[in-house]
Amino acid sequence: MTDNDVNKDLLTPEDSVECPTPPDDFDPLVCSIQEPFVRIAKRGTVSTRHRVMVYVIGFLLALIVGGLLLVVIGKNPIAAYVNMATGSFGTKTSSAETFRLAVPLLISGIAIALAFKMKFWNIGGEGQILAGAILSSHVVIAAVHAGGTMGFVPLQLMMITAAIFGGAVFGFLPAFFKTKWGTNETLFTLMLNYIAIEYIIFLQTQKSWQSPKSTYPKIINFKDFLPNLPLPKVLGVHIGWIFALALAIMAYFYLTKTKHGYEISVIGDSLNTARYAGMRTGWIQMRTLIISGALCGLAGYFQVAGADYSLTETTAGGVGFTAIIVAWLAKLNPFIMVPVSIFIAMLKKGSLAIQSTMKIPASAADLLTGIILFFMLGSEFFIEYRLIFRRSATKIEQMVEEVSA
Repeated sequence: MTDNDVNKDLLTPEDSVECPTPPDDFDPLVCSIQEPFVRIAKRGTVSTRHRVMVYVIGFLLALIVGGLLLVVIGKNPIAAYVNMATGSFGTKTSSAETFRLAVPLLISGIAIALAFKMKFWNIGGEGQILAGAILSSHVVIAAVHAGGTMGFVPLQLMMITAAIFGGAVFGFLPAFFKTKWGTNETLFTLMLNYIAIEYIIFLQTQKSWQSPKSTYPKIINFKDFLPNLPLPKVLGVHIGWIFALALAIMAYFYLTKTKHGYEISVIGDSLNTARYAGMRTGWIQMRTLIISGALCGLAGYFQVAGADYSLTETTAGGVGFTAIIVAWLAKLNPFIMVPVSIFIAMLKKGSLAIQSTMKIPASAADLLTGIILFFMLGSEFFIEYRLIFRRSATKIEQMVEEVSA
């Protein structure tokens, strides 16, 4: 056995040492340690301080990059950011509007989190919101054609029931097909979104849904024909915000303190483990998606009865997709979703404000919002993982010397 063979035997697999076939003048002690320039490693326990620091740095970087965008289009970044803040919370009216925008985000975010906790990728929040809005609107149209004399409480109860049913059906269908035939839930829920949108477009062409004086396809403003439709307001915002906060509390205890929540967590960790434990995994998935869809349907009800007072293909307004961001940023924690929803609603309201006050194009305002959200989501990576760069040549030579000694 040669010295070169001895030295190679002393090297561990972790050192990843590769000695090529040497030429006649090759020094057998000089080896090339193969190590990537950069590799990703998962962090262990992450402190709250580290998490906060990463978010703060990510937010500051977002402001810098967004500021560069504003400079390119000829706008003052500082003035734009100030206008976004004052446009969101500068007055009682703007604050109320911001919190109104946060209501469907919070409700839908909690709904999405229930499915995601189980690793069931429900991308159909948008369609489930519209399904709830559609069926609750059917109740309104029926009440209008019945003379518009239905009382407030019966009307709201019927709308709520219809909205829950509509959203629940749109949640149940992908879960049923997934558990029975293994269909892809991402594609299934996504396609249901388009079905809901196209159905609304169809309703816009129906005479029974149009104003008698309408000359183009448009669904009537429900409030004009049913004065007792709007939900009462508390502190300038419809009472949906009270339900949303109560839902956050209930969802937290449901996920952490109940048998159902435990079953959701087990399925999310390992579907096979849940099966071996005797859980009825198919029923649990369908039950959870029914709840998830029903909650999104309720968000649609609040849009109809508390915000839009009508039905259009934009009633959901992208909330079903933005709710995914809410759920991920909050790490599927219903309590954390409260400030996250308000933050995203602030960005949305702020972007509308700078469009009107600073004449910033809608595309640029939306891009600015997207940049901020991108950096906030990107912060999650640096919270969970760290980058390890290749060690210097000096350190590699020291390792070789230690192994060769």
